[in-house]
Amino acid sequence: MFVKLLTIIVFFVILLSQLQKSSSQFLANFSTYNGFHPPFDLISLQGIASVTPRGLLELTNSTSHQTGHAFYTRPIRFKDTPNDTVSSFSTTFVFAIHSQIPTLGGDGIAFVVAPTSSLPFARSGQYLGLFNLVNNGNETNNIFAVELDTIQNNEFNDTNDNHVGIDINSLKSVKSSPAGYWDEKGQFKDLTLISGKPMQVWVDYNGRTNQINVTIAPFRKDKPTKPLVSTVRDLSPVLLQDMFVGFSSSTGLIKTKHVVLGWSFRVKGKAPQLALQRLPKIQEPQPTTSGISPFTSVFIPVSVPIIVFIFSVIFLVRFILRRRRKFLEKLEDWETEFMKN
Repeated sequence: MFVKLLTIIVFFVILLSQLQKSSSQFLANFSTYNGFHPPFDLISLQGIASVTPRGLLELTNSTSHQTGHAFYTRPIRFKDTPNDTVSSFSTTFVFAIHSQIPTLGGDGIAFVVAPTSSLPFARSGQYLGLFNLVNNGNETNNIFAVELDTIQNNEFNDTNDNHVGIDINSLKSVKSSPAGYWDEKGQFKDLTLISGKPMQVWVDYNGRTNQINVTIAPFRKDKPTKPLVSTVRDLSPVLLQDMFVGFSSSTGLIKTKHVVLGWSFRVKGKAPQLALQRLPKIQEPQPTTSGISPFTSVFIPVSVPIIVFIFSVIFLVRFILRRRRKFLEKLEDWETEFMKN
């Protein structure tokens, strides 16, 4: 009798532990990342993404035509049951984009909610590491994203080459706006995404009203009361019960660095505030007095032979013309002397 009772107790203890383990696999939030310092084993890095010794999450590293992904490795529970509505969620992060051409960037960064912790078939360039030519626009993608886009792609009806958009299963944003923010006086202030300066983004979804708000502001400024991009869209048909959250980025022809300095996320609540003073420092680009960008200087050695060739041709043409002119002058002198005789 004692052995049977002990067996039953052991069975229920094991069952209870398995249930607890199963339920603990799905989270509603995670520790706030004020910089990405070791151990960061719960962040999965893919493509060319890496973490620098200073704690910067570097999605791209000035390499052309590449993608970089960083996902939280544990799934987040967005619905209480598979057929339930999506719960409210909130996230905030600080990012910076530095292009080697001050007036051009490529291609952008996106906060993404995806059904898996990897996007192996996504392409670089205008696809932002989110989709490809075939699956862009498919409802089966089950992807929600907020893009910080620095290239204007007409095939996606982009607002301009410096905009923020809300994407659902497609890079044709359901709502977008030129990058900027509304100050306390109600005036709109432009922001240049590729300035290399850190900026903070807030993404908020209200599960009751289905309101999606995206807000952006310069680093160390309070969250503006008026969001930059706002729309009403029910995400329940889009998101599954358990999803993965992270970042995606890509480069095209123009070499660009996309970095994340800090990040927090929460379901059924407001994302924890970031400790801005603890975030890793980035070296903001300094204006050059020569007017030549670092990217341009890369191509100067390549252009030297061409420049030498052009000048050589010009010199040769001028030399031939000069010799011909002197010959004609001597010929005229000879003819004049001959006529005298």
